[in-house]
Amino acid sequence: MIPDKRLEELLLDQKETFLSRSPGISRRVDFNRYCANEQVVVISGIRRSGKSTLMRQFAGRYKEFYYINFDDERLIDFELSDFSSLTLAFNKMHPATRVMFIDEIQNVQGWERFIRRVHDEGYKVFLTGSNANLLGSDLATHLTGRYSKIELYPFTFNELLNFEHIEYDPVSSSKKAELLLAFDRYLFQGGFPEFLKYRDDEFLKRIYDDILFRDIITRFGIRDTKGFRQLVQYLFSNMTKEASYHSLKNALGFKSAMTVRSYIGFLEESYLIFELFKYDFSLKKQYANPKKIYVIDNGMRNAVSFRFSGDEGRLLENLVFIELKRRNAGMYYYRSKHECDFVTEDKGALTSAIQVCFELNDSNREREVNGLLEAMTELGIKKGMILTYNQDENIPVRKGLDIVVVPVWRWLLEEPIPGDCT
Repeated sequence: MIPDKRLEELLLDQKETFLSRSPGISRRVDFNRYCANEQVVVISGIRRSGKSTLMRQFAGRYKEFYYINFDDERLIDFELSDFSSLTLAFNKMHPATRVMFIDEIQNVQGWERFIRRVHDEGYKVFLTGSNANLLGSDLATHLTGRYSKIELYPFTFNELLNFEHIEYDPVSSSKKAELLLAFDRYLFQGGFPEFLKYRDDEFLKRIYDDILFRDIITRFGIRDTKGFRQLVQYLFSNMTKEASYHSLKNALGFKSAMTVRSYIGFLEESYLIFELFKYDFSLKKQYANPKKIYVIDNGMRNAVSFRFSGDEGRLLENLVFIELKRRNAGMYYYRSKHECDFVTEDKGALTSAIQVCFELNDSNREREVNGLLEAMTELGIKKGMILTYNQDENIPVRKGLDIVVVPVWRWLLEEPIPGDCT
């Protein structure tokens, strides 16, 4: 039990620090949508992706609110029973307030019941957490129909341009050159907000180590830390490539493929890596087939793992994958005689086929186009796209099928804009 006086002092201290924080670059979120209803707003994402800053942007829309951050060593002994003291301390500070902002809520076991209670009492609640399973079965049970979720990733290319005060104007040749230089930085250095401020690779390495040790190794009690770290290094170094749990077991000397599967699940929960399934009409085959592995951020990957000459195409593909994740696209890769990097779906219907290559040229044109056409023909998809570093083209194909070649940087800037990004 935390003494009431000490808790009140801590809350005042935390809120003062929170309010002193710069609101930063406005994220591409429909703020009005999330503020206009009574639902609990859950912001999840990898560490240092800007969740607290986004929460600060939401807080700017309220005259008064409560705030607590559980990623604070002074709250390391906070328990479920302490929530009653927390509510009392909040009410003593501002009796009429009905808005709560709570950072890193997953650090308190059993927090779901408290959130359900205060929501039922009429509070508008905003939560952040660094775990993809923040909305696990317990919360889904307690808050069915009562929450909306925002998954936050490092900066989009558009947000990076805002951060660097670069205007989007591809008509001007000088402005286009400036855009391409910014895109080069984004492709190789990624979009972690704090890294962009200081351009220090050590920052990315620290995030990586914090996630491995604090969020995974300690939390899940992993004993084979050496083997686990070797697996992560291997996945980061070989991103965008196919792998099966059995092949990883054999390559890295694990005793069981189930151990590999569990470790990859932990990494996905922490937003470090993502698996992409091969599309198949059989769900059983989808799970059995090798998966393609992608990572959260190109800059982090380049800072902590081995880089290979000529891997710009893989960086481009990884960047496209993360952007599709941001856009909430359902995704698979497709392979029959040829391969298509991504097929996307919306509400169960396949909507587009996408290839990614750094440059479309005489040596790869036939392969890239055939992979796209095969996926479009066999899956009944009408729209195909080849995303490249900086090429524009319409490729004539059979009637009813459309293939366009588009620069990735322009595709990134054409992302749908929410109703309110102020």
